[in-house]
Amino acid sequence: MNATPTGLPGVILIEPRTFHDERGFFLETWNQSRYQDLGLPATMVQDNLSWSRRGVLRGMHFQHPAGQGKLVYALAGQIFDVVADMRVGSPAFGRWESFDLSLENGRQLYVPDGFAHGFCVLSATALVAYKCTELYRPECEVGVIWNDPKLGIRWPLASPIVSGKDAALARLDDLGADDLPTYVEPADRGRLAVKCAHAA
Repeated sequence: MNATPTGLPGVILIEPRTFHDERGFFLETWNQSRYQDLGLPATMVQDNLSWSRRGVLRGMHFQHPAGQGKLVYALAGQIFDVVADMRVGSPAFGRWESFDLSLENGRQLYVPDGFAHGFCVLSATALVAYKCTELYRPECEVGVIWNDPKLGIRWPLASPIVSGKDAALARLDDLGADDLPTYVEPADRGRLAVKCAHAA
């Protein structure tokens, strides 16, 4: 398994080892011990699936309080996956990165709590799985509109299909201090990078 720290602290791109033969392939999508060695939480409490067609954009979502970390991957199709740091006081506040996740590349993305997450579908359809560290709590649901000029996310679609709920999300500048998580300096700075560099 390869695991690579990204430009956003705590966000990890994971490439599980895949075994191919004439029948197809096999891989582990979750192994508590291995993923805990990478610095991910050992406990995941909820699994989600979303199916979408080409052009659909879902995002940008997060929970606060009761922050929800997510391990995201595509079970079918291809998505343009985006993560943005929402933690007030973070050196990376408001910064975003994008990742290509597909069944073919087998990549997974770990998104810690405190980050907004969203994706758009590039293939005919996509089936996306999320393992979550916290239960979904509708009273804690927060979001930033997908085309927020302050974030400036460069989506590959000019006119995506967006739900009415997502189209009504606030801009980052319109969210108050109570709507956003606060950055906490990690006690063991560099731990994830060391773990990822030596992943089995």
